[in-house]
Amino acid sequence: MPDDRPPPSPPSPPLAQSSGLSDLSPRHGGLQAALDLIDQGFTLIDGDLRMVAWNQTFLRLLDFPDELAWVGAPFEGFMRYNAQRGEYGPGDPDLQVRERMLAASRFTAHTLERTRPDGTVLLVRGVPVPGHGFVTLYSDITAQRAAERQIQQHAAVLEQRVAERTAELRRSEAQMRLITDSIPALVAYFDRHRNYRYINRGYKAWFGLDPDHPERVSAKAYLGAATYAGIRPNVARALAGEPVTYEYEVDIVGGTRLIARTTLIPEVDVDGQVAGCFELTFDITEQKRSQAMLVQAQKMEALGQLTGGLAHDFNNILTVVIGNLEGLRRARPDDPAMAESIEPALLAAHRGADLIRRLMSFSRQQPLAAKATDVGRLLDEVARLVRRTLPEDRQLDLRPCTVSVWAWADAHQLQNSLLNLIFNARDATAAGGRIALGLEVHDVAATAATELGLRPGPHVRLVVSDNGCGMDRATQERVFEPFFTTKPPGHGTGLGLAMVYGFITQSAGAIRIDSAPGAGTTVSLWLPACEAPLEDVDVESPASPAPAGSRGLALLVEDDAAVRQVVRRDLLALGFAVLEAENGPEALEILDCTPAITLVLTDGVMPGGVDGRQVAAHARRQRVPQVLLMSGYAPGASPDEGQPILPKPFTREQLAARLESGDGR
Repeated sequence: MPDDRPPPSPPSPPLAQSSGLSDLSPRHGGLQAALDLIDQGFTLIDGDLRMVAWNQTFLRLLDFPDELAWVGAPFEGFMRYNAQRGEYGPGDPDLQVRERMLAASRFTAHTLERTRPDGTVLLVRGVPVPGHGFVTLYSDITAQRAAERQIQQHAAVLEQRVAERTAELRRSEAQMRLITDSIPALVAYFDRHRNYRYINRGYKAWFGLDPDHPERVSAKAYLGAATYAGIRPNVARALAGEPVTYEYEVDIVGGTRLIARTTLIPEVDVDGQVAGCFELTFDITEQKRSQAMLVQAQKMEALGQLTGGLAHDFNNILTVVIGNLEGLRRARPDDPAMAESIEPALLAAHRGADLIRRLMSFSRQQPLAAKATDVGRLLDEVARLVRRTLPEDRQLDLRPCTVSVWAWADAHQLQNSLLNLIFNARDATAAGGRIALGLEVHDVAATAATELGLRPGPHVRLVVSDNGCGMDRATQERVFEPFFTTKPPGHGTGLGLAMVYGFITQSAGAIRIDSAPGAGTTVSLWLPACEAPLEDVDVESPASPAPAGSRGLALLVEDDAAVRQVVRRDLLALGFAVLEAENGPEALEILDCTPAITLVLTDGVMPGGVDGRQVAAHARRQRVPQVLLMSGYAPGASPDEGQPILPKPFTREQLAARLESGDGR
């Protein structure tokens, strides 16, 4: 490649897109500064003979002004600048430029010397980048040539060859060092005897090693004996000629523990023997953490769908059981034998309903009454409540926040969650154990928000920690699963943490557990922070029960016949005449044909393509005075969305109370 470069035209024209080198320009940041420190001139032009990169040494060696060089400067301009100042000797400048441009367009590799008019001798080496452009290096060898002329011809020739080879090796090493030190990874080479010959600066950042002295590096020393023993078989395979990739945990400077992935590529010499291995190591800690979070989220989502479906079916079953038991009790109120059988059955059914509610909390299908909650006051109340129930040999420390803290959450569910966590901490600690409650406000940044699964912004963090037995990693991976417990039989259902997980996730928050065997446990709850309400809103007292007598025509929509029979009996007892529909399309048809309906009580989830919310919406458009949704679960529905919900199972008294309260009007 010819050795010159020329004059600028006006402001930078766009580079030719065909070369593919326009995005290689280093004219910014540390890379340009590094190029300017090299004592050799450097240029990079693209396939259209336009400047992509250069350094100050190039401009100085060829005596070009700074304004001549800019990204996109045409190569012909440099030729013409030299021709016009007589750099090429006597002759027609236009012809001189054409000849050099023709030679340049061939992109032929070359190494040549050129003596400038001022006597400076330059060594010029040009190397094509196939299909893209040309790289040229310029070396000032004036002094070298003067010295060589002072010795015998045969010694001069030999010295020249040695010098050229040395310069080439130094350039190659400098270029390799520049590239490998810029890569966000560990790059190394070790020989067949496992002695390091090269390490990049990544080793200094990770392990504090000196990249200028790779021969002093010991893998066993910087990795530790245990880690080295684990990866040694992989090194043996690589030295046997097999490329290998493996992952492992390693401690770096400052005590940080990373997950690393290393690839070893054997180097085979001309005799077919392995001379050594190239090593490339990346930090994959965040990648592994993200993968684990995704797997955990998918597992919990699948469990949530399963438990939600079970909850719906069991609530229908319990609605039938409770409704018929209540009917028997009312039918034979004076029969002691009947009462002796019915009361335990009702108690067991209601306990089952409570169990289902906790499952629905886990599956995020329990409607929440979220509002601005004074978390500091709630934490004080929880602390006062549990101090009376904790054993005397357990200590409870409360570390409240010094400022008023409000979060958007269901206060009742949050209180239950904190109680669950405190009782778990109580069970995990022995006599003399300590349990701490803490409250903080955090402005969660984007990076931390991604890791926690939150939206960036202000959040409230509640912490429950203990100095108890702690948990191993396997236990932590399953701790939120329904019915999973480490407690002895009869000492826990395994639904406490599952309920907390469902509530926090449904509240757009996050939950994290930090624990280790023998090191205690810290559970952190994040909830979205909010402003304190301007004033408390008075809650109206429920209206008095309606007078006895006919209360109009009710439309009952329920696909389960047994449930429909129980609820129909309750509506009749409350004074309604009842029409029944077993699916959504049938309900819509009845609504369109029966204008006198005063109440629509509909199940939330039904087959047939029309669900309860669609029926409720149609009833409101028909101006039905009262519309109420009942459901074993109602995904996505909550009271603050304007859709009243009566959760199954329910008693006749609960149904009456909801109707009297005006829900759905």
